[in-house]
Amino acid sequence: MPLQNKSADSQTMTDQPVFDPLSPAFAADPYPFYAALRERPGLTYFEDFDIWLAARFEDVQTIVMGETMVRSMDHIATAEEIAEQKRAQNWHDMPHHSRFVQFSLLDSDGAVHDRLRKQVFRLFTPVMVNRLRDEIQTYVDGLFDSLADRSEIDFVEDLAAHVPGHIIGRIIGVPDEDCPQLRIWSENIVQYFDIDRSDARKELAERNTTEFYHYLQGLKAKRLAQPQDDLLSLMIEAEKAGDMNEDEFFSTAMLILMAGHGSTIDVLGSGLHALLKFPAEQARLRADASLMKTAVQEMFRFESPLPFFHRYTTAPVEIAGQQFEAGARLGVLYGAANRDPAQFADPDRFDVGRSPNWHTAFGRGAHFCLGNHLARLDMDIIFSTLLKRFSRLDLVEEPVYKRGLSVRGPKALRLAWTPA
Repeated sequence: MPLQNKSADSQTMTDQPVFDPLSPAFAADPYPFYAALRERPGLTYFEDFDIWLAARFEDVQTIVMGETMVRSMDHIATAEEIAEQKRAQNWHDMPHHSRFVQFSLLDSDGAVHDRLRKQVFRLFTPVMVNRLRDEIQTYVDGLFDSLADRSEIDFVEDLAAHVPGHIIGRIIGVPDEDCPQLRIWSENIVQYFDIDRSDARKELAERNTTEFYHYLQGLKAKRLAQPQDDLLSLMIEAEKAGDMNEDEFFSTAMLILMAGHGSTIDVLGSGLHALLKFPAEQARLRADASLMKTAVQEMFRFESPLPFFHRYTTAPVEIAGQQFEAGARLGVLYGAANRDPAQFADPDRFDVGRSPNWHTAFGRGAHFCLGNHLARLDMDIIFSTLLKRFSRLDLVEEPVYKRGLSVRGPKALRLAWTPA
């Protein structure tokens, strides 16, 4: 997958070293690749994804905060042009995926985005999220109790994977026993957002979207018959009031459930891996529990779980000395920006007390992550409990990280632990 130094004006090209986000080398350590991008002038054109990559913090910030930048092509292209691009990206002939995944709160802009975000925002404010602290702590304690007799665990599968989805499931109104299936659907749908768009992965994404939709139809019918104090019931009232339509209802429910799974599981795994790789920082955190909030923020900066997003330009714009016309597709590499030495001192060092730490792992502007308070609370509770209950943590084997441009997290994390 060659990178090209293609001028936005002249279209001249110069071959560059291979940049392959699906390679084992990139999965093991993407940061040398990111550093090489930051050293190049301007943005870098990635031909295989037809996108200009921004790797420096300043350029990423300019794009995500720009008033002329949007997530959806609806503002800049005709229906025929959008259909043509979807065909080129194998993003077509996916009826349920198109209805409920390709359109969402995440991929909408302006008044539509503001309207949908308003319907769910109230349950994700710091005050509302903090009300869940005792419930999350009780759930996490139960998980640790069930694992305490084991000398080794897979931290990702045995512990991390069980918390975010169950908590977000309870907020929405999903029964605990259904949450494991929702994680499977979510992972199989989200995988198609990365650069591997094979027909097999396409069929998997569409089939799982369909199953997810049918499940939510059934759950919605139950809430219509018997409303409860949950987000699903709140959204039903919003639909009755005309604040969202039926497709927006299911799309928003899917998005929140999917967002509540993968990225937090990934950063839990990579966050613990960082504590194990930097034992002095782990000791520092054990000695001063007040550092947990900054430690959690550092985990998001150090290994951003969603390292890549995109924007489209709606008007001509200059970025990093290059001119881009309306309709240009720009890729923001949060993972690269969060290791930029121009923004962070000693950026490749994990520092549990790093302050200030104005990272971009949650995005910026209108699309700032809705669930950031909940994700940080989950992590605060899990890591505080882990360090309190276990005096020693040892990595059994080096983890293998997931492949892809849009994801960053270990597939597994084999951990040996000693009770305190």
